[in-house]
Amino acid sequence: MIDVQSLIDHRNIHVDKVGVKNIRYPLTVMDKKNGVQHTVASINMYVNLPREFKGTHMSRFVEILNEFYGHLDIREFSKILEAMQSRLNAQSAHLEISFPYFIEKLSPVTGTSGLMEYLCRVSGSLNNQNGFDLVVEVNVPITTVCPCSREISEHGAHNQRGMARLAVRFKKFIWIEDLIRIVEEAASCEVYSLLKRPDEKFVTEKGYDNPKFVEDVVRDVAYRLKKNPHILWFQVDVENFESIHNHSAYAFIERAL
Repeated sequence: MIDVQSLIDHRNIHVDKVGVKNIRYPLTVMDKKNGVQHTVASINMYVNLPREFKGTHMSRFVEILNEFYGHLDIREFSKILEAMQSRLNAQSAHLEISFPYFIEKLSPVTGTSGLMEYLCRVSGSLNNQNGFDLVVEVNVPITTVCPCSREISEHGAHNQRGMARLAVRFKKFIWIEDLIRIVEEAASCEVYSLLKRPDEKFVTEKGYDNPKFVEDVVRDVAYRLKKNPHILWFQVDVENFESIHNHSAYAFIERAL
């Protein structure tokens, strides 16, 4: 049969990324407390396509993934990229894995147990020029109390839930849980999945006593990361879904260390 993908393309245009998206697949992730955690990932896989070829072989992406079935592990990231680069005869390979990660959290007063879900993402690339690159990202729900509202109001202050996104490159392994803690500790208060009335009283008062702008949150996270000798680069942004405005508040910091 004719290999159409390998036919010559005369437009002479290199394609930066070509591949498959949104493959749902079981995944094993390292868990700081329990050793490993089993979850389900959404996976994107790409390679570059030289200008002389008409197309890539899409089925090979899935074949490579199937070879890791039963032991698809974050620690296999570089091996998957190497297989993509080799089997698809590519100069660069790219892999993005997004997955929900669950942490058991106890409420602050009654100690009631609940599971918190955090959306995480690991993305990496391998190419002949720059070698291997890996970025780990966590998305962390937080609450903030507005310092301005608290300052000008006779009683109360507006507060809201927000979403903080932290992405890092590192030279020594760092736990997902540790990245999440850095973000949560920078908020007015962290979010819990289950709260009793004594817990609600605690988190409400803690937030009121610890007001934060989005600018404060990103700066506090950045301050912690800059003191960590194992972090090479980071991005942090926070979006507050404002409770009294028809818009979100947003702040962003990126640094190479």
